[in-house]
Amino acid sequence: MAKTRIQWIDLVRAIAILTVLYIHATDGIYIITSDMIVNYTLPSRIFNFASLFIGRIGVPFFLMITGYLLLDRSYDDDKTRHFWANNVRTLIIITVIWTILYVISLQFVTVFYDVVNVSEAGTLFFSHMWYMPMIIGMYLSMPFVAAALKHFDVDTIYRATIVFSFLAFVVPFVSLLFDIFGIQDVNIQYSLGFSGGAYGIYIILGYLVKKGYFKKYSSSKLALLAIISFIICVLFQYYTFLRGYDFFLWYEFPFILLGSFALFELCSRVETVKAYRGIQFLSKYSFAVFLIHNLFRLPLLPFVVYLPFSEPVKAIILWIVLIICSYAAAVIIYRIPKFGKYILYMR
Repeated sequence: MAKTRIQWIDLVRAIAILTVLYIHATDGIYIITSDMIVNYTLPSRIFNFASLFIGRIGVPFFLMITGYLLLDRSYDDDKTRHFWANNVRTLIIITVIWTILYVISLQFVTVFYDVVNVSEAGTLFFSHMWYMPMIIGMYLSMPFVAAALKHFDVDTIYRATIVFSFLAFVVPFVSLLFDIFGIQDVNIQYSLGFSGGAYGIYIILGYLVKKGYFKKYSSSKLALLAIISFIICVLFQYYTFLRGYDFFLWYEFPFILLGSFALFELCSRVETVKAYRGIQFLSKYSFAVFLIHNLFRLPLLPFVVYLPFSEPVKAIILWIVLIICSYAAAVIIYRIPKFGKYILYMR
């Protein structure tokens, strides 16, 4: 290929898309069977809670890759305009195209599956499209952020990241704890300005990994941080469930930040990726699969949900089928002239 591949980046990108498909498969099964939640076994609940942590790794991985690859560059007026034309404009067009495709597909699904709830189906269909406006906004700011970072020492950037992380992750977590324990309306006012909020912090962390700032920490400590973050996420979800509190694990949860960062830094230390050709294939079509996969999720759900297995087994089956169908569709569409670039955002 014309561009030099970074093997561990391909590995992270492959993991990211597989975890995104995994959480959407798991969510699909558990949302459809949500009326049966009182009948779930303890292992089934723990599987669901663990799956939410695993699935929430994907987006932080994608964002940290963005910071790693795009922030350590030089941008002038011409390069910025080229970046916007080549990336932002194309992403906007692709977002519009795929929104239209999903709206049309939703109509067909609700016609052929008359038992499908339209509102619920729409939620499942568009559950991943929130990512597109967010990443477009990040790309618009990327040249300015990259130019600003060059004027500061890496240690200064790290210190600022700590402060912003406190505001974006710790403060909301404290407010959440107050709410869980019945102390209502605790709303700490703060502003993150032009930081990009929680998503911007993931991108900056990718940049700091590129600068080698965290190499001083041993791999064993990072692995321990990832394991502890996983355990806390699972136990916290189970605790809120027992209290009857409606908690939704999302990317601003501090232990998603810590766990995904630790795993990303660990991956950056991998020198040679085993079975790299397969990993490279998964990585190459990752964004295309991200765009495509929800076209298959809802039509497949009615078939998988009635299989005579437990919810975890159904989720794994749906995940595997979703991977196969989405990658097959991506490969076929990519071979159609112009579709790779203008429909799938593949270079």
